[in-house]
Amino acid sequence: MAPSPVKKVVLAYSGGLDTSVILKWLEDTYACEIVTFTADIGQGGEVEPARAKAEAMGVEEIYIEDLTEPFVRDYVFPMFRANALYEGEYLLGTSIARPLIARRLVEIAHETGADAIAHGATGKGNDQVRFELGAYALDPGIRIIAPWREWDLLSREKLLAYAQAHGIPVEMKREGSKSPYSMDANLLHISYEGYDLEDPWNEPDDAMWRWTVAPEKAPDRPRYLEIAFERGDPVAIDGRALSPAALLAELNRIGGAHGVGRTDIVENRYVGMKSRGCYETPGGTLLLKAHRAMESLTLDREAAHLKDELMPRYAKLVYNGYWWAPEREMLQAAIDQTQARVNGVVRLKLYKGGVMVVGRRSESDSLFDESIATFEEDAGAYDQQDATGFIRLNALRLRVAAGKGRR
Repeated sequence: MAPSPVKKVVLAYSGGLDTSVILKWLEDTYACEIVTFTADIGQGGEVEPARAKAEAMGVEEIYIEDLTEPFVRDYVFPMFRANALYEGEYLLGTSIARPLIARRLVEIAHETGADAIAHGATGKGNDQVRFELGAYALDPGIRIIAPWREWDLLSREKLLAYAQAHGIPVEMKREGSKSPYSMDANLLHISYEGYDLEDPWNEPDDAMWRWTVAPEKAPDRPRYLEIAFERGDPVAIDGRALSPAALLAELNRIGGAHGVGRTDIVENRYVGMKSRGCYETPGGTLLLKAHRAMESLTLDREAAHLKDELMPRYAKLVYNGYWWAPEREMLQAAIDQTQARVNGVVRLKLYKGGVMVVGRRSESDSLFDESIATFEEDAGAYDQQDATGFIRLNALRLRVAAGKGRR
């Protein structure tokens, strides 16, 4: 059955083998115009070559955009205000990039009069869900084409054969120079999947890692680092104010040089399968540690505890693609309200892959009162005899149960 007609499609385009084949396949299958969109979100390497490749394939409307600052400011930083960790380990580096790309795909479709968008995510992964949930939340009538769920080009060999048959330029790298892993990179992280990682017993090859040195090869002297926060967001490193993207890039550089930020995870994908992945998130690892330390000094106990209870739900929403859902926005509003007084400086000590908080201060918003917390005489700031009644009242139900033989 022939697909229903489409006049113009906006394609999320990297210029690699998959999306170059998709570009031609869309033209052949749907006889439509193609608009390409390439986002620079700090993945490294040049994105501009994608323009030449798209032009060589006859594309007339080409969007290439540097989105590193909005990516960090509007997506990464709000997520870190929540201290989000999926399943206790994953810092959500891939997940948090997808709502931004989905938004721009929809916006460009509106700008160019396109009636559909397309992406290169496979039918097995989470990204198809994230792209499409985001797109539908922003434009309920948008049409989405997911070639991997339609075509029969389900292997690299078939993709290469299609490219050769249709004269699609494919940059063939020298043997041994191309990573065997499926990788995704942006300013927050690099992920690695596939190849020998498909056996969860295999230790990752040290040559795989791109951003971080092995902890045992990190410098023998520790590095001290100060991160300043305003309203829950980092604004300066060692007293030097930086833009969001520049700050995260600098944390990546510093953390990576000291072996910080490697993780090896088996996670539960939204589509139902378990997946083993390795991640490098040096800057994010430092940021999470520092932000929690800043909150420990400035947040009320019950607000902090409630925030920790909400965090797994927030992280799951981001992981599963519900960034634009009302429940994520509701949680974000609550989280952001707690950040008004998360101001101050945290000092970290980095040493051979480890990160330790060794100092924190807030001139105006600290709730730490030395006159109360001291082990020395406190001049009446705290009456220790008050604890007797406090303990007896809280023990009442336990004493009643014990008296009834419940123990």
